[in-house]
Amino acid sequence: MDRELKRVEDSRVETMRIVRPNHLNSAGRLFGGVLMQWIDEAAGLVAKRHARRDVITASVDSLKFLKGAYQGDTIVIVGKITYVGNTSMEVRVDTYCENIEGERRPINRAYFSMVALDEYDKPTPVPGILLETEVQKAEWENGEKRRANRMMRREEGF
Repeated sequence: MDRELKRVEDSRVETMRIVRPNHLNSAGRLFGGVLMQWIDEAAGLVAKRHARRDVITASVDSLKFLKGAYQGDTIVIVGKITYVGNTSMEVRVDTYCENIEGERRPINRAYFSMVALDEYDKPTPVPGILLETEVQKAEWENGEKRRANRMMRREEGF
């Protein structure tokens, strides 16, 4: 039986948030833990749309805080599938601050490893992805490298 292939765009997620006073740390910036929750939710939605099943976060790679966000800022979170294995998926999540003119400046990027679960909470196969652009192909190749690094870290006990 051939493996089902899905387009990257079929599971893409874009969400928006407003930074409120309860989202701030003691320095008056968006608390990193709040942003991590938001991007984990977005990654989970992407993976769930792709797999059409429940998913769990297995790991987060390369969580990079590029710039701060402040009270009243509009946060845009964009997630997309970049690589799939048999039961796992890699999801790239980019976060931006959007100004009133709609211009976006990047503030965060992260890569999540998500695993699809069956009705018994056991890993289960996921569809493959159809790579339609050169950017998607490059992201896949980089995803293979990140997966190899994750496997090496696992073998080393990390």
